[in-house]
Amino acid sequence: MQSLRHLLPSAGSLIVFEAAGRLGSFTAAGRELGMSQAAVSYAVRGLERQLGVALFLRKHRQVRLTEAGERFFADVTLGLSHIRKSAEELRAFAGGGHVTLSASTAFASFWMMPRLQQFRDDLPGIDLRIQTSDRDIDLIAEGIPLGIRGGAPADFPFYDCLRLATEEIYAVAGASYAGRNGAPKSVAELTRHRLIHLEEPFREAATWNEWFQSAGINGAVANRGLLINDYVPVIQAVMGGQGIALGWRHLTDRLVESGLLVQVTDHVMRTGKAFHVVWPKNRELSASARKVRDWLAAQA
Repeated sequence: MQSLRHLLPSAGSLIVFEAAGRLGSFTAAGRELGMSQAAVSYAVRGLERQLGVALFLRKHRQVRLTEAGERFFADVTLGLSHIRKSAEELRAFAGGGHVTLSASTAFASFWMMPRLQQFRDDLPGIDLRIQTSDRDIDLIAEGIPLGIRGGAPADFPFYDCLRLATEEIYAVAGASYAGRNGAPKSVAELTRHRLIHLEEPFREAATWNEWFQSAGINGAVANRGLLINDYVPVIQAVMGGQGIALGWRHLTDRLVESGLLVQVTDHVMRTGKAFHVVWPKNRELSASARKVRDWLAAQA
């Protein structure tokens, strides 16, 4: 049986082929790879001779993959993608000092930022990269070691997790709004105030109607005030005196303590869910990622 060394094309020729197939141009591929157009053409012809099949249809100043080329391109792209991600993970694991955390903009802004100096004091040798997204991205596919997830552990079966905070929700207003309109004295009275609604497009989030129901105000319909699809501008609008919104305790408690927000009524909705730091079950964390994970959990 022939060895893989003689059967498989060289890694260099595969990289050239992938670039040419993706860009549809030998010239553009050469520009991206720092090669001449002639060198790209030579590498592709060598690959075609080795495989015994034409991979490109060549036209004036343009190339297009053949049917065989398209099939081969799909496999080469997938293989190189896996190799790239594995290499990045190994570099990150060996380097140790750089850790990426995937989180919502709200968590990054209201939970992580107030604790950032403490993080630097406690873990001075670690560079933290916070990657925000409007949805929970696939940590395994993206090669990211740590993420923040809301829900129950059963909701993310491919991850291990540590709890950061239980989900507790109360109503909050800005001091200026309470001064102008008066603070509602009961949950029922709150239904007549100007409410700000979070319309979360990708992550599940409690609504005002659900909050009223949890307080025993059945049949109450929250008035349709300002609707915003991101929690950061929701809280900014509240602090600007535009209305009353739901406050997730782990995100808003510090704002309440500082006087930027005021808790409205004593009712707190407890969903039984929680927020966790999660990491892939099938990937070993670097020493630095483990330290970041444990630091996050210690803040609970």
